[in-house]
Amino acid sequence: MQVVTYSEFRKGLKSHLDDVTQNNETLIVPRGKSEDSVVVISLNDYNAMMETLHLMKSTKNRERLFDALKRADADEYESHELSND
Repeated sequence: MQVVTYSEFRKGLKSHLDDVTQNNETLIVPRGKSEDSVVVISLNDYNAMMETLHLMKSTKNRERLFDALKRADADEYESHELSND
């Protein structure tokens, strides 16, 4: 995560955007004392966060996901071959 001033961000816009999209970098651009800062992330990272929030929204789904992770960590899972049918 990098913090860059508005002026630095503006001057190096292409470089900063390349860093965000190619290196999964997160940029924070402060906008002054009375204004909120801005966070710049790639569309892929944004979509991944939205997907995670969607999956975690349901209590039942959240519990099933955590249960599956616990079973995987304990090597308590079954392996199956997928058919091409």
